Amino acid sequence: MINFHLVGLALALASPAAADCSRDALLAAAESYIAVQQAGAVAGSDFAKLLDPAVAYRQNNKASDATTGIWSKALKLNHNRTILDTTQCASYTELVSTAGPYVLGVQLRHASATDAASPINLVDAIVATTGDWAFDAAKTLSYIATEDWGTLPDKDRSPRAKLQAAADAYLDMWSNSTAINAVPWGTPCARTEGSAHVTPSCKSGAPSGGSASSRNTDRRYVIDETVGSCNAFCAFGGQMPDSHEFRLVDGTLRLVHTITV
Repeated sequence: MINFHLVGLALALASPAAADCSRDALLAAAESYIAVQQAGAVAGSDFAKLLDPAVAYRQNNKASDATTGIWSKALKLNHNRTILDTTQCASYTELVSTAGPYVLGVQLRHASATDAASPINLVDAIVATTGDWAFDAAKTLSYIATEDWGTLPDKDRSPRAKLQAAADAYLDMWSNSTAINAVPWGTPCARTEGSAHVTPSCKSGAPSGGSASSRNTDRRYVIDETVGSCNAFCAFGGQMPDSHEFRLVDGTLRLVHTITV
């Protein structure tokens, strides 16, 4: 006789695993992208095999394509670091090329939020270079090279809702005068904005006024609880392409990276 209760239980237990968006698969896809950025060509690459036929490219908040965007430029990379979002099936990679010179952030999004084997349907990049806000790739590299963005012990991790709330509170400071009080400020904290480096408090220089016309819009998030990170792409002040990445340790803000075009 078939025990349907046990069969149902087995299927229920198996379902989450079957629908898992694995970190290994996300990381492999991100590493394939990094290889493309070093080579300067998407066509014929392993990365191209991971793409949806209708994949969308976005650079600095505008539609782009593989032949004219940053993906068509071969870059010698001095730095890359990737965070993985297994809830949205997405990744964020920070890259620095001092020879370019470029500092860029790239979000990859898979078609299925539950399957990293599903094709990538969005390649989204914020790309800064000479002339952009406080830009200096060499200084950026010198500031971030020694930072710790490693895996956190469970006791120091924050739930994804708190990570996104911290990012939103920070980005709301320009449009909401009380948002500064909602940011979980921690000490020490280092904020890197191109050639600008603020420490030991990231609250130093934070806006405390707020204007509705300065709202940071079009926010796209990648969140990795294992390293306490939330990356948010946005239109800064509703206009400037921007990436902000935050690291929380034990619930408090400790690192901030910005890329503003």
